[in-house]
Amino acid sequence: MLFDEVAEAMRGMVPDDLGAFRHRARRYGIKVWFGADDTPREHYEAQVISPVHVEGATLLALEIGFHAEHPDVSANDAVIARIAKVEHSWRKLLGDDTEMAPFLGRPDDWRRVSETWSDPDLSDPELGLEIASRLTDYLIAIEPIRQQ
Repeated sequence: MLFDEVAEAMRGMVPDDLGAFRHRARRYGIKVWFGADDTPREHYEAQVISPVHVEGATLLALEIGFHAEHPDVSANDAVIARIAKVEHSWRKLLGDDTEMAPFLGRPDDWRRVSETWSDPDLSDPELGLEIASRLTDYLIAIEPIRQQ
């Protein structure tokens, strides 16, 4: 499966100093986090999403980035505010296509720092490595901020 490939590639890419690398891959996505055995409310994710949420996408889209999914919207806003304070530092690595915004396809409660790819070819043999590399960029850019 594509997202199993992503997990395997990331094992060799993720710096050890971020902590114990954890993941849960499934058919249409992967969640990545550090430390806790179970997926925390703050985690990194690459997932196939509906094209409805992405301009220019016709069949499907891929979202890659960081999610804050606390049940309390103020907790999610606080997480994103900490990340936004040092936007100048992580923006250098992640670039201008990265959005700080409400979660795609949900009521306005969860938050994200992520990007979308329109109509990726899920059968492309290089896609797993590309996703792993980009998701690792998010880990390197954002996780040190979260751990402070």
